[in-house]
Amino acid sequence: MNESKDFASELFDALARRRGLTSSSITKSELRGFWEQITDQSFDARLETFFDMVDKNLDGRITEEEVKEIIALSASANKLSKIQERVEEYAALIMEELDPHNLGYIELYNLEMLLLQAPSQSANLLTDSRVLSQMLSQRLVPTKDRNPIKKCCRGLSYFVQDNWKRIWVMLLWLSICAGLFTWKFIQYKHRAVFHVMGYCVTTAKGAAETLKFNMALILLPVCRNTITWLRSRTKLGRVVPFDDNINFHKVIAVGIAIGVGLHAGAHLTCDFPRLLHATDEEYEPMKPFFGDDRPDDYWWFVKGTEGWTGVVMVVLMAISYTLAQPWFRRNRLNLPKILKKLTGFNAFWYSHHLFVIVYVLFIIHGYFLYLSKKWYKRTTWMYLAVPVLLYACERLIRAFRSGYKSVRILKVAVYPGNVLALQMSKPQGFKYTSGQYIFVNCAAVSQFQWHPFSITSAPGDDYLSIHIRTLGDWTSQLKSIFAKVCQPPSVDQSGLLRADIGQADNRPRIPKLLIDGPYGAPAQDYKDYDVLLLVGLGIGATPLISIIKDVLNNIKQQKEIEEGITEDGGATKNSKKKPFATKRAYFYWVTREQGSFEWFRGVMNEVAEYDQDGVIELHNYCTSVYEEGDARSALITMLQSIHHAKNGLDIVSGTRVKTHFARPNWRTVFKHVAVKHTDERVGVFYCGAPGLTGELRRLSQDFSRKTTTKFDFHKENF
Repeated sequence: MNESKDFASELFDALARRRGLTSSSITKSELRGFWEQITDQSFDARLETFFDMVDKNLDGRITEEEVKEIIALSASANKLSKIQERVEEYAALIMEELDPHNLGYIELYNLEMLLLQAPSQSANLLTDSRVLSQMLSQRLVPTKDRNPIKKCCRGLSYFVQDNWKRIWVMLLWLSICAGLFTWKFIQYKHRAVFHVMGYCVTTAKGAAETLKFNMALILLPVCRNTITWLRSRTKLGRVVPFDDNINFHKVIAVGIAIGVGLHAGAHLTCDFPRLLHATDEEYEPMKPFFGDDRPDDYWWFVKGTEGWTGVVMVVLMAISYTLAQPWFRRNRLNLPKILKKLTGFNAFWYSHHLFVIVYVLFIIHGYFLYLSKKWYKRTTWMYLAVPVLLYACERLIRAFRSGYKSVRILKVAVYPGNVLALQMSKPQGFKYTSGQYIFVNCAAVSQFQWHPFSITSAPGDDYLSIHIRTLGDWTSQLKSIFAKVCQPPSVDQSGLLRADIGQADNRPRIPKLLIDGPYGAPAQDYKDYDVLLLVGLGIGATPLISIIKDVLNNIKQQKEIEEGITEDGGATKNSKKKPFATKRAYFYWVTREQGSFEWFRGVMNEVAEYDQDGVIELHNYCTSVYEEGDARSALITMLQSIHHAKNGLDIVSGTRVKTHFARPNWRTVFKHVAVKHTDERVGVFYCGAPGLTGELRRLSQDFSRKTTTKFDFHKENF
């Protein structure tokens, strides 16, 4: 109980009181007695321990003051600040439930009755688990391969099944790079310069050819409009991993870095020294390329157009490449304040635009070549022409489109956990699908920077909403600007600060926002699946919330049609829309902080109110609370049951959805879905930290192979 020292101290005192010990130290045999009681999993032992912790005077009765104290202690141990603020209210609730005759105290049998009722909420789940075990235990026993070769082959098979799109694209890219390098290498091996510069010049020229290709290719993954069109309007998405565009952009950047190293290294350390030290006879074939007079020193090479453009490009690339690394981009390094100002996302964004200069220099460098004098052999511009033109058109489209997609801020809220929620007017003609994202620009922070955020509103809503976690310099400045124009919330409103635009006249001016998009993302394919399993960690729930709201809106629409409020003509009008195949959705949201539940409290309550048929199954998990059975969370579980039974609200999340404690057992979750939906396709959409990606992928593959349910895993970025 390292993280709960106060609770551990109270537990020690309770165990000592039970045995009549007054010393602050215990013997080995007493320690054994403590250990046996703590580890006893029986209900009676747990009840006795818990009662002893509350009943400090050992009179067999618990007063309201003692209840307050233990609630505060439990809330502190589980990092539930909101419960700590309402200790008196919850203590009164327990006394009202267990002391109906107003005796001023409760006894052991009262507590026993309450604790026996608390687990009833999970009775159905336990029954379901038994059924699951009977039906799937045989099939889902993990395969144990004693043969290491078979084990490796199975692992390789899983890897290929999961990554075959990435694999063939990477192999194609490497093959093209290798082919271009080999072609130039062989070409220069048969030229006169080879006899003077040797394999140095062939290596330099081979690397240069791959550089031309990669400098052209690296622009394509960042052409967002083109990629969105290709993945949504063509069938290429079935074989091309368009959602990995940024990862591929980074891979090409590594290829460029290797190419620059080989090209510049071969020239500076090998080609030029060989040329400077060549004999007159050896230099004779070089005169058409370097002039009649042999270069005297390195400066001759540097001062030429070919030289200085190359040096400047390497310096600019090094700056941009360095500041793009996660350690600098996310300010992970503990640098002095002066240097820290030169890092962060702003530094990454501005340094990346140095590539405009790099591309200009690259074309110049590729035109003024020492060893190629004919224009059609200077092929740099040929490689770059189409990608640069496409990228330029992309930027023009973005600039033009964002110019008229100015939005009006309707509502602002700053929630616990440094989350800024923005609700905006929807531009005319703006259409999107749940799971897509938009780029946002705020001129008050920076006129040039655009940042992507998942859309949390549903396509059927008459507004746009996004939730922004303030982690970097740009998001922090945005939050600060909006915090200045917001007003404190009223008692019945959530969020630290809130501004409902239009309710007050005397208010500072709201910053202007521009949006660009929407752009495609993996989650937008959710309508293809009969069943959805949505998993979000923390702020990673944002794109999944939009899906939940869309499913909810579909439920409302179907009910209105059934009740005759809306005619089915709306469906005919929108007949071109993708049919809504989803019949069931499971949403698992795992977060560390109790305050995080305020981000989407309205959505949770709306689902609980309208989804009477149980189409959407919501599961909130708060990992700061210790798992069921832990003494530190026993009272929280009991309090949760009483409060939900009386008021219909969960004490942890403040919603109608009950919160589970600790982390989910993902294998049990998959078993639960597999048994309920045999012979159906389940779309597994995960958005959160990469640590859980591997486990969910393996479970999706494992259950697809061993059950009749087909699980398709998608990793969503946010």
